[in-house]
Amino acid sequence: MTAHTRGVFRPSAEVRRILIIEDEPINQMILARYLEGNYSVLLASTGGEAMEIIHKEQDTISLILLDLNLPDIHGLDILSRLNADPRYARLPVIVVTADIKAEVDCLTQGAIDFIPKPYPPREIVLARILRIIELSEDRDVLRWTERDQLTGLYNKDFFYHHAVMLDDHHKTLLTDAIVLDINHFHTINDRFGRAYGDKVLQRIAEKALDLVSVSGGIVCRSEADTFYMYCPHQQDYGDILEKMSVDMDDEDEGAGSENRIRLRMGVYSSVDKSLDIERRFDRAKRAADTVKDSITQAIGIYDDAMYEREILADRLIEDFPAALREKQFQVYFQPKFNITADKPALCSAEALARWNHPGMGMVSPAVFIPLFEKNGMIQALDYYIWTESARQVRNWKDTLGVSLPVSVNVSRIDFLDPALVGKLKGIVEEYGLDYKDLILEITESAYIEEAGQIIETIEQLSALGFCIEMDDFGTGYSSLNTLASLPIDVLKLDMELIRSAFLDPKAKRLLEAIIKLAESIEIPCIAEGVETAGQTADLKEMGCDIIQGYYFSRPLPAADFMQFVREEEKQEV
Repeated sequence: MTAHTRGVFRPSAEVRRILIIEDEPINQMILARYLEGNYSVLLASTGGEAMEIIHKEQDTISLILLDLNLPDIHGLDILSRLNADPRYARLPVIVVTADIKAEVDCLTQGAIDFIPKPYPPREIVLARILRIIELSEDRDVLRWTERDQLTGLYNKDFFYHHAVMLDDHHKTLLTDAIVLDINHFHTINDRFGRAYGDKVLQRIAEKALDLVSVSGGIVCRSEADTFYMYCPHQQDYGDILEKMSVDMDDEDEGAGSENRIRLRMGVYSSVDKSLDIERRFDRAKRAADTVKDSITQAIGIYDDAMYEREILADRLIEDFPAALREKQFQVYFQPKFNITADKPALCSAEALARWNHPGMGMVSPAVFIPLFEKNGMIQALDYYIWTESARQVRNWKDTLGVSLPVSVNVSRIDFLDPALVGKLKGIVEEYGLDYKDLILEITESAYIEEAGQIIETIEQLSALGFCIEMDDFGTGYSSLNTLASLPIDVLKLDMELIRSAFLDPKAKRLLEAIIKLAESIEIPCIAEGVETAGQTADLKEMGCDIIQGYYFSRPLPAADFMQFVREEEKQEV
C-alpha cells in the first residue's frame, strides 16, 4: 500500500539516508546493494567514524544499520551513547548481528529491531527498514506536535491530556497545580538578547524535569516564560522555588556571575479533581499574579479567601446587567466646599457609585469598581453614573433653583471608546445643561498610560467647555514640570497624600509645595479626605481652594443630598 493511498504524507524514499556501520567490506557491499535505488547510503567501518558522521549528518539520517562487533567501539557502547544524547536519541537503530543472545542488551540500550546474519532476502530487509523508518517519522511528527520545540517539554494541550491520564490512574492521590513565571523576563531578552533568553528557558526546563523525575508528575512550558507543573502534593514550596531558580554564570555571553534568574510561583494545593484541568491552573495562575509586583514574596497560594473572592466576582459580573436595568446602582453625592472666603461655601459635589444588591445588600465600590475596570464593564457603569448625575443636576436647577456642578469619573477604559466625546455631549444636551455642570475627573495615571490618545480626547472635551479635573494627584505617576502643559482645570490631591501630610512634617511641606506650584500656574486645588477643623484650617493657610470629606459630610443619596443643599441655602440667607 503506498503512502498516498494511506492518506499520510511521507518524504520520498530517495531523500532518506541510511547509515551502515559495518567493518566487513563484503557485508557493507551486500547491504548497500539491498538499499540501492531506494535510499541514499552512508558508510562507516569503525565506531569513531560512525559517531563523526552522526554528529555532522544527524538531521538527514533516517535510520542506522549497526553491526555490534566493530574494531574500536562495541556496538552496545554506540547504542548507549546515542540513547543518552538528546540530539541523537530520535535516530532509529536496527542491529545487524548473528548473536541472538545480544537482543535483550540491545533493546535495553535503545535498538528498535534486528536483522540477523546471514541476511534474509532483500524484500524482507527492505520491508523491515521501511516500516521502522515510517514508525520513527510518525513518532517525530507526534513529538513535534506535543512538545515545545525550544525546551522539549510538553506543550499545554498535551500536558492537560497527560494530567487527565494521571488522574485516571491515581484517583485518590493528592496533587498540586503549580505555575512558575520568570520575573521580568522581557528585560532579560532586552538586556542580553533572544539567544540568552532561550538558554534561560532551557535551563529552567531541565531543572523542572529533574524535579518531576524525583517527585513524580509532569511539566510543560505553557507560553513564553510560563511553566506548569502537575505533581503529587508537596510540603515545601520554597524548596521547589529555590531548586527551580537558576544562576547564569560567566560562561554565558553577556551575563555576569551575579545574574540569578528569579521566579514567582502560584500554587493550587491539593486540587479539587472535580474541576477541569484548565480551571485548576487558572487558580494557580491567579495565585501567582498576587505576588507579581512583590519584592518580598515570591509564592502565592490559592486559598479559601481567593476562592470566596472568585465566587463573589463571578456573581457580581453575572448580576451586573440586571443591576443596570433595575437601577440597583445608586449615585451618592459628597459635597465640596470652597474655603477661600471667610466662610466655607458649597460649590460642587462628587458623584460616587453605590450598589444596593437585592441579595447582598450594599456592595463596597472597592470590590466592584476594580472588577469592572478589569473586564471593561466599567464603561457601561460610568455611562449610567454620568446620566444619573446629569438628571440630578437638572432636578436641582428645576426644584431648588441651584446650579451645582457634579464631578464624575471618566475611566481610562472609557477613552478607548471612539464615541466618548459624543456620548458626554449628548448627555449634557439631553438634560439641557451647561458643559460646566459636569466636571470630568480623570485619574493621574490615565494621563501617562496611552497619553497621546487620552490627551487628544481631553482637549476635545475641554474645547467643548467641560471642566477637567486631574484626580488622585500625588500617587507618583506624573512629573510636576508637566502640569502646565496638560489640559487640566483643577488638581485634586490624593487622599493618602492629605492624610500623611498631617502625620509627617516632611509630607506636609511637600503638600504645601504642590499647592503653591498649582497656584503659580493658576490651577485650583481640591483636597479630599478632610476630617477635622484643624486640617481645614491648615489647608486654607497653605492656599488650598476646595475641600471635601467627612468634616463637612459623608457621601449622601440624592434625596438626603437635596436636603443638605436646602440647609446650606438657609444658612447662607
